[in-house]
Amino acid sequence: MTNALMDASDAQVAALDSIVSSLRQIDATLSSVLAVRDGMLALASRLALTVAEQGGHPDHGDLTLRTVAAEIGAAQRVSDRTVQRWMADAEWLVTRFPQVWAAQGAGRISAGHARVIVEAGSHLEDPAERAAYAESVLAIAEQESPNRLRPMARRLAERYQPLPIDERHRRARKKCGVWLDDLEDGNSKITAITSSALAHGMFDRLSEMATELKNHNAQAAAEARAAGARVVPASDAAARQAAGSSAFGSAADGAVFVADDRTVAQLRADLLADLVLSGVPTGHDTEDGLLARIVPHVQVTVPILTLMGLDRAGVPLPPAELDGACPIDLDTARRLAGAASGWDRVLTDPITGGVLAVDRYRPSTHLRRYLHARDQRCRFPTCGRRASQCDLDHNRAASAGGATSAENLGDFCRRHHILKHHSPWHVEQLGGGVFAWTSPTGRLYIDRPPPQNTVTFQPPDPDPSRDLWASVPAAETAPF
Repeated sequence: MTNALMDASDAQVAALDSIVSSLRQIDATLSSVLAVRDGMLALASRLALTVAEQGGHPDHGDLTLRTVAAEIGAAQRVSDRTVQRWMADAEWLVTRFPQVWAAQGAGRISAGHARVIVEAGSHLEDPAERAAYAESVLAIAEQESPNRLRPMARRLAERYQPLPIDERHRRARKKCGVWLDDLEDGNSKITAITSSALAHGMFDRLSEMATELKNHNAQAAAEARAAGARVVPASDAAARQAAGSSAFGSAADGAVFVADDRTVAQLRADLLADLVLSGVPTGHDTEDGLLARIVPHVQVTVPILTLMGLDRAGVPLPPAELDGACPIDLDTARRLAGAASGWDRVLTDPITGGVLAVDRYRPSTHLRRYLHARDQRCRFPTCGRRASQCDLDHNRAASAGGATSAENLGDFCRRHHILKHHSPWHVEQLGGGVFAWTSPTGRLYIDRPPPQNTVTFQPPDPDPSRDLWASVPAAETAPF
């Protein structure tokens, strides 16, 4: 095997050395800039709290912090929830660990090192103990990477912990929760924070189940192969289609066996979904089975032409969407469509893609469905909370004569609903579902309704025979 860089010339080695030095200097500069950014965010947080203290706000500055975060977030095109989290983290770093902040500002450590140090020492309440911890851990941080620093920082922090682990764990339980993040290609990520004992137990059980199922699948494939069957991996779509089956462990004419070739990690994910969606919460359910009666609800939007599998001269049609947030594969969308007990039909303009009307095969509240279909998410700039989780709010209050109509209603999540009514932020509708927000500093932000998941066409050609698609009626999208 050839040794890397053995054939490099002195000039090439010198060039690499220059690159490494430059990157090291750039990283130090970036760390310094991020430290300055943290200082500004901490200053914004302190400004908000000072304003709240002056006014004696009963919420201890929470709404003022939201208002300031919304101002910064709108200017930077970032969710104000994210900005408020940045502000809180920056305030914690700057005020509670000034030595760490200073070290990052000097380029001695990176933002990743600072984050590890602060997380490990977050429960240290005594300023002297925090300072001693910071001094000890910084000496290590300047020599180690963040991932190597983490266990060492935790060990050092334990030396200064004034509370036993039992008490700290009781406090930490308040941080437990589950979060959902949409990824690419029809996948999403669920993140859960829970007791370490529960988390490790859950993972171990999933791993044991996945491993057992993996071994069973391998044995079934081996037995089929020994019986003379042609084993086809289920992940090979072309081979599976040629076999005439899409089910695991099935055979076509007794000669083809479709093998389940999922990895242990994939099986863990599928088993987790199976247990959560079909299991019963026996440890928390009420005597009358209240929790067991709860079923999951999602909304799938798919253009009718996509659902039908039609194509237009090789031009791909838009995929189905889950809750207006991420695409899903057509097979899943079709199964959901076939199993749905009822579905909304969103009629869209075939040229502009705008919402024309919403109807439903079963009666429902027409205006609410229309607004959810139009808005899709909270109408505050940068907010992505789904419309189904939002409040319908009158832009002009009904008590002041505001009409209950699409031109005067919008979907606002509870956070921004409160912000609209209890802060200097002001909103008005400009028509066509366009919202104009004015920030406390006078900046104007325009929020337009997101485009519909639909198909649009150009105006028909004078000679319809040139393109049969010119006569296709208005496209439709169907949420289930």
